Amino acid sequence: MAVHSVERKLAAIFAADIAGYSRLMAGNEIGTLGRLKACRAIIDELIAAHRGRIFNTAGDSVVADFASAVDAVQCAVAVQAAITTESAKQPADEPMQFRIGVHVGDVIVDGGNLLGDGVNIAARLEALAEPGAICISGTARDHIGNKLPLDFDDLGDQQVKNIAQAIRIYRVQAATPAAQPLAALPLPDKPSIAVLPFQNMSGDPEQEYFADGIVEEIITALSRIRWYFVIARNSTFTYKGRAVDVKQVGRELGVRYVLEGSVRKAANRIRITAQLIEAETGNHVWAERYDRDLADIFAVQDEITERVVAAIEPELYAAEQVRSQSKPPDSLDAWECVIRALSCISQGTRDENTDAEALCRRAIAIAPSYGRAHGLLAWALLRRTTWSGDFRTSVPEVSAATQTALALDDRDAWAHVAHANLFTRMRRFGDAVHSSRRALELNPNFALAHAFLALALAHQESREEAVDSAEHALRLSPRDRLVGTYASLAMATVHFISGHYPECATWARNLIEKSPGHIAGHSYLTAALAMDGDLTAAAEARDALLRSHPECSVIWIIESQPRTGEMAERLREGLRRAGVPEI
Repeated sequence: MAVHSVERKLAAIFAADIAGYSRLMAGNEIGTLGRLKACRAIIDELIAAHRGRIFNTAGDSVVADFASAVDAVQCAVAVQAAITTESAKQPADEPMQFRIGVHVGDVIVDGGNLLGDGVNIAARLEALAEPGAICISGTARDHIGNKLPLDFDDLGDQQVKNIAQAIRIYRVQAATPAAQPLAALPLPDKPSIAVLPFQNMSGDPEQEYFADGIVEEIITALSRIRWYFVIARNSTFTYKGRAVDVKQVGRELGVRYVLEGSVRKAANRIRITAQLIEAETGNHVWAERYDRDLADIFAVQDEITERVVAAIEPELYAAEQVRSQSKPPDSLDAWECVIRALSCISQGTRDENTDAEALCRRAIAIAPSYGRAHGLLAWALLRRTTWSGDFRTSVPEVSAATQTALALDDRDAWAHVAHANLFTRMRRFGDAVHSSRRALELNPNFALAHAFLALALAHQESREEAVDSAEHALRLSPRDRLVGTYASLAMATVHFISGHYPECATWARNLIEKSPGHIAGHSYLTAALAMDGDLTAAAEARDALLRSHPECSVIWIIESQPRTGEMAERLREGLRRAGVPEI
């Protein structure tokens, strides 16, 4: 007989349903449905957190597949513990208990669905389980071995419906989940964070809703940053009202960082504290306190969310960079290469930029489809041209890098900011504004995107909006060197265009402090001082410019930087007055 080719795979199948569901529905349809939805939300999130995939649901049942039996059983244990906690809130005479079966076997892949005896056996195991219990097959037990701190009762061989061979069945001991901690989940390959429920320190029950609302908003905002792995609300809120150890939270949820905080209300004032902790060590990465009037509670909620999320991103970059420094260069993975490259670029020196370019190329060699590495390579290549002066010859490679980054991940806000950087250097300021706004659609709290929007708007002479965007970038991320560099550049540009030369010089000095080798900072400072009539200070700035960039000249600066029209002429005039060589 001909054998038809079908796609197969080995999978750990998780099957769950509610014991006595029909009876519960007959007694109270609306109440049972509401409790089912609450339980399903918990189960869905725990399956995702344990790297599972739901492929079938019907009524009260859930069927999911996992690549690992360990993940499937850990998830089953976590589900039963979470459902027990949830059911404790309900009337004692109406418990909602799940039965769960786990089996490892060969299954047929039919699009998004899985079929075959592997799925059927898991369903039969679920039917054999007692309410609140977990039954697994002997095959699953063999795969688990001693990898989990769980004990199993051997129920012997059982004949199950429509399966020819008897199945060896084990029951996870009921007392084990409460008595022993779950095994640590492996960390994802990108920064991972869990936001715990904030403590209500006010004694006012109404503040509980406010605190929970802030946490939900922070989780939602962090989830929009695509390089984060963020644990969903329904998993983190299982810790609500409990004294927790962040190290244990990190192990149980498989995250490197934990954000926790508190809310305290007094009269019409509210104080919110937040702290970011590295779970493995317990070290504080970042902490802040916010005191606000409660004139508009939703406005306060939005503002705190924005500040917290914007502050966390550069702090996580810094923490990840420090962590990667402990590893030898030849053992770095693609993410660690990108983190080191970003740190190098923010230093603003020629040598650091060269290192950043090499790190990006290494990341691409390791993971060619890593869009962030291509986008950051474009940054390093553009930055290199501020010393080499070969911007035009670099455009094809920079353009290819940004296009590749966007093609790989059009929802990566960093890729769009890299594109905005290229458009700004090409003097296509309208396109730069568009790319910056697209980045902010994807991540509204992305401080660097606000800074680049400010720079593009400044060149378009939309001065008021440019100042607002630059100030917002600095307010969101006041300690980020890269944000400070481009926000200061935008402010210097606005003031030079407006003829406010002392203010331009102030911002140019700030730019040089953030990024000592930045040609625009030295150029603006030199020209602004000369145009303001302080030729002695302008000569000192000129000397610093030539020490930093010995090869530069008036023509070189004008041609390599994105200045046009009357502004370019005034910049040229200021550089000439300061004595910068013409050619």
